[in-house]
Parts: sequence; structure tokens; C-alpha cells
Amino acid sequence: MPTPEKLESTGPQSVGIVETKVLSFDSLTLDNGETIVPLEVAYETYGELSSEKDNAILVCHALSGDAHAAGFHLGDKKPGYWDHYIGPGKAFDTNHYFVISSNVIGGCKGSSGPLSTNPKTGLPYQSAFPFVSIADMVNAQEKLVSHFGIKQLFAVAGGSMGGMQALQWSVAHPDRLRNCIVMASTSEHSAQQIAFNEVGRQAILSDPNWNNGVYGNHNRPSKGLALARMVGHITYLSDEMMREKFGRNPPKGNIQSADFAVGSYLIHQGESFVDRFDANSYIYVTKALDHYSLGTGKELTKALAAVKCRFLVVAYTSDWLYPPYQSEEIVKSLEVNAIPVSFVELNNPAGHDSFLLPSLEQESILRDFLSSTDEGYFY
Repeated sequence: MPTPEKLESTGPQSVGIVETKVLSFDSLTLDNGETIVPLEVAYETYGELSSEKDNAILVCHALSGDAHAAGFHLGDKKPGYWDHYIGPGKAFDTNHYFVISSNVIGGCKGSSGPLSTNPKTGLPYQSAFPFVSIADMVNAQEKLVSHFGIKQLFAVAGGSMGGMQALQWSVAHPDRLRNCIVMASTSEHSAQQIAFNEVGRQAILSDPNWNNGVYGNHNRPSKGLALARMVGHITYLSDEMMREKFGRNPPKGNIQSADFAVGSYLIHQGESFVDRFDANSYIYVTKALDHYSLGTGKELTKALAAVKCRFLVVAYTSDWLYPPYQSEEIVKSLEVNAIPVSFVELNNPAGHDSFLLPSLEQESILRDFLSSTDEGYFY
């Protein structure tokens, strides 16, 4: 374990050492009529809930994320995925806000999913786990929020798949939140976005160890999952970032499996991913992404007609996976409905992953939006 002096957790702007906890609920009825019994939700919290319970912010993670959004687990060398923005004095200031982060159902980091025990068999569900939607993920989060006695969230925030969850919160539970932050996201996947996910799923399905989704730790479809991650990771980076980071450079070290540095990088990303993620969960979560749809144009405008919160929508010029036009569609539909919305398109060269990376400009935008009480406030 790193010494305390080397941990960012000891700094004045860190939430410090944290622990993922799991709450168990009796059940959750899914959109498709099936039921998860019991429902388990893994979560972390940072900061203190006010006596009025009016300062809670729910943070929603992207495809490969989990409940660990900030601080350090014991033994960790790296903090949670959004540690740049969650902590004392940061954008999501834990001196003022009570921040909740949970793992989505269908995932593999503590919430109900393919790795959970099927009460009918006593074995892991694996591919027998019921299909879950983005709406189901949000309904599970609603149970967690209600557990804390929170009637209305101060904000829901997330990027990519997390942005879809935030958007779904505003539609499904309009009276339960005051502010909604949607970053690098969309109201529905395009054919191209579905195509990339389908290639990833087919890579898993073609692995000799797939066995219809029934496998053990000793014979997991690791090669297929690694390939799926490699394909996905390509879409997270911009062309400019890849040129700057890799160019046409040869791989570092004595690596025989790749001719170029970018190849060895992707191989490393794939191999490290299989150590922390489950192949069945990858299929379930990407299908939830692909099937989510509030529509576009008039259909989206109609879907957003009943929302009651104000919005911050953030897009990135270099994001070719979730290009800015998809964020603009959300903004236009909100404006037609006279919903207060601030829109920012940041010229960050990092591509889709920009929302995860440290940025003083992004931190300022998030902080200003959360602290502003003027519902007509626009950037």
C-alpha cells in the first residue's frame, strides 16, 4: 500500500480513503416485466447530507466505470475516475454537497448483474440475467436515493452512458431533481455508435470460451473481451490525440505482437480490461446503451416536455464517438420546451474521454453552473 505521504487522499482537496458499500432491496421490477430478486446496489458517498437533505448530487458513470468516483480504496495508487472534480473545493464540492455514486445494474462491480447469484440455482446468473435498460438502471438508483430519505436531488450528473442516465432521470423522475448535467452524450445511439458496440459484442461471442455466456474464471472469453475493449478504446480518443501520443512510432520494449506503439497500447488496454470487467456485463451494458432512445427532433421534444429541472449540456469538438450535434439536438428540444439550458462546446483535443480528464475550464463551468441560482443563466 502506498505510504500516506504519497497518496493524494491526504491532500486538502481529496475525500480521502473511501469504501464501496452494497445495499440490498427486496426486488426491482424491470421495464420488460422481469424481476431482480433481491436487488443489490453498490455505492459510495462523499461529503455530508444536510439536515434538510437538499444538497445531494448523484454521479452516474460511463460504460466501464463503477461506484468508485473519488478518493482512494485502501491499497490503491490511483483515485476514482472523477477525482479531479469531486472533493473539498472542487467542482462537486464535498464541503457543500453530498455526492452519491453507484454502480449500474447489469455491471460487474457490486450491483446486481450477471455475476450475481441466481436464487433459483445458487449459481451466478451469467447470460441468464434479465436484460436491463438505462431506465432500469435509473430506477435502481432511485431506490438508493430514497434510502437516504432524499426527496429531491440537487443535481444528477454524468458523461457518456452517465449522461444518458442523467437525461433519463429528468424524464422518469421530473420532480426528483433540480439540475441535470449531461456531458458527451446523446438521446439515442446512431447507427455508427450501435455498429461499434456490435463489433465488440461479436468479438466476445466469437471467443472459443464464450460457451453461450457460461464460463468460469479459468476459461473466460478473455480474448474476445480484450478485442471489444480495443475497438471501444479507439473511439474514445481523437485523431489529434493519437497522432500526438503515438504517431507512427514503434512499440516500446521487446514487443513482438505489434508493429506500432498505438498497437501495443491497445493490446495493453485490452489485456488490463479483462482483469476488471466481465464479458457478460459488457454485452448487457452495451445493449442497454444501444436500445436507449428518447428519439430525436419532434419525438425528443415531446419526450422532454415534462422535465422540470434546468440543464447544463457539455459537448467536445474532438469527440467523434458522441459528436456535438447530438448534444445540440438535446439543447434544441429543451429550448422548444422553454426549459432553462446552458450549452458549452469545449475545444478539448482529447476526444470522447475529455469529460473524464482534468480541465480548469471544465471545472469552472461545472462549478459555476451548480452555484448559479439564476435559471436564465447561459454560457
